[in-house]
Amino acid sequence: MKRLLLIGAAAAALLSASLPAWSADKILNASYDIARELFVAVNEAFIAKNPGITVDQSHAGSSKQARAVLEGLEADVVTFNQVTDIDALVKGGFVSEDWKSEFANNASPFYSLPAFLVREGNPKGVKDWNDLVRDDVKVIFPNPKTSGNARYTYLAATAYAKEAFGNDEEKVHAFISKLFDNVPVFDTGGRAATTTFVEREIGDVLITFEAETRGIAKEFGEDKFDIVVPSVSLLAEFPVAIVDTVADKRGSRDLAKTYLDFLYTPEGQKILAENGNRPNDPAVAAEFKDQFPEVRLVKVEDVFGGWDKIQEEHFKSGGTLDRLYGER
Repeated sequence: MKRLLLIGAAAAALLSASLPAWSADKILNASYDIARELFVAVNEAFIAKNPGITVDQSHAGSSKQARAVLEGLEADVVTFNQVTDIDALVKGGFVSEDWKSEFANNASPFYSLPAFLVREGNPKGVKDWNDLVRDDVKVIFPNPKTSGNARYTYLAATAYAKEAFGNDEEKVHAFISKLFDNVPVFDTGGRAATTTFVEREIGDVLITFEAETRGIAKEFGEDKFDIVVPSVSLLAEFPVAIVDTVADKRGSRDLAKTYLDFLYTPEGQKILAENGNRPNDPAVAAEFKDQFPEVRLVKVEDVFGGWDKIQEEHFKSGGTLDRLYGER
């Protein structure tokens, strides 16, 4: 018996020595609205590799989450769907100015794109962005003033219109205004928009990230919905960052970094892909190639001149989005 106790104690000591000695054993991840199921899977796998730690989650529209952090939400890490939301934290002094260099791929471990979800059989025959401005089509996506998801929709539709109308600004603005007119209700976040489309059965088309379209079909029945990937869409990167002010205050920086690093590991990348996100790891991307249809993706830098210019021209108070969105 004594020998067994000694062996057990030695094994426990060996296990303890093999695990990191965290200064903190708990972190909060503030994430975007439709990432709930994704981070349930991520956190479960991460905790299995790091027993004794806790990862709490907070979810809302990406821009709303950025404001929450600025107003006191003590998140150790943020996993957003829009670069400008992390830039807002930089300006507020919460995140380092060189945050993009702290992780690979400009601190974006995975990517997606705005895509369409339609009713089974695609009764309205929706194939591309131009179908969304028809009088007989009602479109659902959240409020672009509160949702990063919706801002990608706005930018992707604008990119399409720029190509279709040869950068004729008047025609591009008319296209976007008509698209807004075809939205019967603007929810504050992506998950609420999903509820409106799926459970309330409002609208003919839901525009959201491709990952969300796949998740909805999987959860509610692939026989109820069809996924439509348009001819062209916008590369949607999902930036991550350590909230320096919180991590330094709590002593959670090492745990926070290890958590975000996990998203780049083969295991983390596979979980991202299993939840409908497009992985950056070449080997994992090859493994899931058949699940992601080819699509021509344009970049904000090429179409709009980068996020700083987008913020100045489109998203600031009184900018193009405000003018086109109007009093809705």
